[in-house]
Amino acid sequence: MALFQRNTNFSTTAQYYTLGQQRTVLLVGLGNVGKEYDTTRHNAGFLCLDAFVAGRAEMGPWQDKKDLRCQMATGQFGDTRVIAIKPTTYMNLSGEAVQATGHFYKIVPSHILVIHDEIDIPFGQIRLRVGGSAAGHNGIKSVTNAIGEDYGRVRIGIGPKNPPQIDSADFVLQKFSIEEQKQLPNLTREVSAILSEYTYAAQLPHETRSFIV
Repeated sequence: MALFQRNTNFSTTAQYYTLGQQRTVLLVGLGNVGKEYDTTRHNAGFLCLDAFVAGRAEMGPWQDKKDLRCQMATGQFGDTRVIAIKPTTYMNLSGEAVQATGHFYKIVPSHILVIHDEIDIPFGQIRLRVGGSAAGHNGIKSVTNAIGEDYGRVRIGIGPKNPPQIDSADFVLQKFSIEEQKQLPNLTREVSAILSEYTYAAQLPHETRSFIV
C-alpha cells in the first residue's frame, strides 16, 4: 500500500477508454547521464523510474535507442502499453527525446507523465498535476517547448536549499544529504506506486503525497 496523504482533485483533462482497447502511456524520468550524476538531486527522475522498471515484472530491460535519444524500457499492464524513457540528451534538451518518442509511437501529451525534481517543493513531498509552469526547471522548460503543457507531472520535492545562499544550479547537482539518502527507498517506493496507479487509470489526480515516515 502506498504511503501518502491525499488532497484529491482529479484533472478534468482525463480521458476514458472502453474495455479491451489498448492505450499507450509514456513515462519520462528526467536527469543527466553519467556516473557523476548518480544520486544527485537533479537525477531524482532517473532514480525513481529506474526503481519502477526494476521492481515490476511487467517491464523489460533498459535498451539504448540512439535514434530517439534515450534509454527505453517497455511493458504491458493489462490493456495499457507502457513505454519508459530516460533522455540521454542531458537535462536541458530533454524535450528532444520526449518529442521524438511521442511522435514515433503516436502518444499524445495527455498520455505522457514526466517525473522530475523540484526545488520549490520541500523534500518529503511529491505533488501531482497536469500542466503548470517550469518554475525555472530547464528540463521541464525543454519538454514544454517540445510538446506543450498538457502532460502530467510527478514533482519530487528536493528543497529548500541548504545553505539558502547556494546557487540553485550548484544545489541540484549535489548528492542527496546522508539523512535524505535514508529516505530514498521510501521516495522510490511511493513514486513506483504512483506510476503503477497511472498505468491502470485514465486520469492523473491533482494531489500531494508525503513519503517520510
